Amino acid sequence: MTKTLVSLFSGIGGFELGFARAGYTPLLFCEIDPAAKAVLSAAWPDVTLVDDVQLLPELPACDVITAGFPCQDLSQAGRKAGIFGERSNLVSHLFRLLRDMTFEPEWVVVENVPFMLSLDGGTAMDFVLSQFEELGFAWAYRVVDARAFGLPQRRPRVILVASRKNDPRMALATEALPPLVDEKPIIVRKGSAYGFYWTEGTRGLGWVRDGLPPIKGGSGLGIPSAPAIWFPALNILGTPTIEDAERLQGFPSGWTATALADGRKAGARWKLVGNAVNVRVAEWLAKQLDLDHKAPAPATADLAAGRWPNSAYGANGGRGRLDLNLFPQREPMQPIMTFLDADPKPLSYRAAAGFLRRAETTPKLVYSPQFLDFLRAYCLATGDDASLKTALAS
Repeated sequence: MTKTLVSLFSGIGGFELGFARAGYTPLLFCEIDPAAKAVLSAAWPDVTLVDDVQLLPELPACDVITAGFPCQDLSQAGRKAGIFGERSNLVSHLFRLLRDMTFEPEWVVVENVPFMLSLDGGTAMDFVLSQFEELGFAWAYRVVDARAFGLPQRRPRVILVASRKNDPRMALATEALPPLVDEKPIIVRKGSAYGFYWTEGTRGLGWVRDGLPPIKGGSGLGIPSAPAIWFPALNILGTPTIEDAERLQGFPSGWTATALADGRKAGARWKLVGNAVNVRVAEWLAKQLDLDHKAPAPATADLAAGRWPNSAYGANGGRGRLDLNLFPQREPMQPIMTFLDADPKPLSYRAAAGFLRRAETTPKLVYSPQFLDFLRAYCLATGDDASLKTALAS
């Protein structure tokens, strides 16, 4: 029997492609962004695509409902307006549609950034979980890192599953040891590569050895925000291509090319890829949901709202902590040096010099002295700003 999927906040189809690889058939997409709609239409031309979740009257009967709702108000690098912000509060329409359902899905799946666990004392997470509880759903969530699936991108995301039929704990309760990766900023291993964001200002995501920090949608001004990679052994500093970013998110190269069909700039593709659900995470989850799960058991009522743990469970009026790390499995992670299909584009002098200024003057941006020495030499070799070169040389 064919398993079916309805997708809200579909983006470019991360959930959908991952679930399709696990045997699911999408019935409906709901996405308002024109560039994302172009990608969805090219990939699934025969699937119904509607615009605005606020105007969607009902959901067709299906096995799974997915909702990777907007993170702009919940992200550490975003507006921090919280769950009642203009964008992130659109998740309330998920609960409106669940409330009016005339069928019973096996699962509802939600994805978002882990900063929602602590922002405003965990208000966002408490709102989402309370809504599920009011509708009689048992729930479980877990922060999952894309590196668990062999992708050299440090990308933790909250994966939440809810059901009125099944025990959500069982869908998330696979466990593997996390990799032993030393990411201390003062340590440099010459045979490794280091990914970081050259756009970082007064705070940052730090760097990742043999990988990249989370692919982001871009700056508030709509400027593409590709991370940079430093190869110490090769004296190379550059940025990956958008095709490599697509692959870091589990998509085939060129997945978002159709987004430029109406004359949009390249930044549109970075925004789409940065906001996407990781395909390999989605495929793992789809396979987990297909396993045999018994009905929900009561949870221990020992979990209060606040700063939420990385994994938890709720059912029958109780909430409890789950002791699960960020790695549900452990596929060998391919080093970023060998993952890239194309040579990195050299980081511009202006970008490198701007980052160097901030790194040297912002206490919260802590990087290896060896790395900063390389940056100074890089700027001196590539720059044409005489005053800055004089300052760097002094």
